[in-house]
Amino acid sequence: MFQDITVEQLLGLPTKEALTVVDVRSPSEYAEFAVPGALNIPIFTDEERAEIGTLYKQVSVHAAKERGLEIVSAKLPGFIKQFEELPGRKAVYCWRGGMRSKTTATVLSLMGMRVYRLMGGVRAYRQWVHETLESWEFRPECIVINGYTGSGKTEIIRELARRGYPAIDLEGLAGHRGSIFGQIGLEPNNQKTFEALLLQQLIACKDEPYVIIEAESQRIGKAVLPQFLMDAKERGAQLFLETPQEERIRHILRDYEPEKHQQECIQAFERIAKRLHTPIAAEIKTHLLQGEYAPAVALLLEHYYDPRYAHAGTQYEGEPVRLRVSGIEDAVTQIEGFLEERFGKRKASQTVQ
Repeated sequence: MFQDITVEQLLGLPTKEALTVVDVRSPSEYAEFAVPGALNIPIFTDEERAEIGTLYKQVSVHAAKERGLEIVSAKLPGFIKQFEELPGRKAVYCWRGGMRSKTTATVLSLMGMRVYRLMGGVRAYRQWVHETLESWEFRPECIVINGYTGSGKTEIIRELARRGYPAIDLEGLAGHRGSIFGQIGLEPNNQKTFEALLLQQLIACKDEPYVIIEAESQRIGKAVLPQFLMDAKERGAQLFLETPQEERIRHILRDYEPEKHQQECIQAFERIAKRLHTPIAAEIKTHLLQGEYAPAVALLLEHYYDPRYAHAGTQYEGEPVRLRVSGIEDAVTQIEGFLEERFGKRKASQTVQ
């Protein structure tokens, strides 16, 4: 028989043997919010779920259950085969830990698979995330990476994380770059997904002496940072990267790929054009329409982004540590030097081998 477990038990399961978490809800439910890392093997498609829901409301509970059984029976061999192809133990859940996950867990158990079922489903997980963040005590010192737009701050944070440093990529968690152009080529995460991913990172870094983050505003796309992280950011050590403009333009063109997203870039620009002097706005738009992206970016940096960033930088107390860098690799090296001087050399076990 399958075993019912709580959210805390799910997260505390030993990882010596592979554990695969599976969301058996419909694809649209899964896309809206899921346990991070969970796979989606839906017991019903969106259309099937809607059909059963209509029967439940307009006919009877019995009619809905009969139709559900008919649908499941027809697809059961293929459904089971998908689980058989997954390694190790399985943990399944649905919306509230109801019929869909119970049916799945029962069938898999009868087939000899070791299965856990998450009690309360994804709703219980979401409640746990919310309550945990509400009471979270953030202890590490924040090392905040500042720099004008195009300095490569996100890429630097990702490289530091790859090298084993405690770093949280807030833009990656939000699925957004944090500007008017920020969602071009990306799929922004909603608040529920962002908070679940953020909490994973916070738990991983909770015993570290410091955490490296980017100097973000409180809202990144659809996501809003918790106040405790904003407070820690403002109290933290501020590093300001001074990067040559030509290097910043290269970073922006590489990250945003405007040649692939011309219309999205033009539409995003239209939202800020009114904040620029009319001749400058017209010149930028002409460059965008003609595919001349480097001069368009240069004008945006000079007349829009740099003045706004300079103003935002005045919110921190004290003078930031300024690092004059030539590019990403140089910035990472200098930040590593700052961290070693401030916190000592990281142990071999703390770094990526």
